[in-house]
Amino acid sequence: MSNALKQRLLSSVLMSLLLSGLMTAWVTWLNLGFVGDFIGRWLQAYLMSWPAAFTIVVLLGPTVQR
Repeated sequence: MSNALKQRLLSSVLMSLLLSGLMTAWVTWLNLGFVGDFIGRWLQAYLMSWPAAFTIVVLLGPTVQR
């Protein structure tokens, strides 16, 4: 695996983890507020959304960067 491909993959993983985490936290807070089980509900949403975010970053990232 080339260095450029490794760097792109790592960048995609980090970007999708960060974006998915922040967006699910924001939407969970908007919908529920800081309820007692906020972390559990946020974590469930995060784990469900990350694969989609990763796929989108991998597929659309190069187009956006151009």
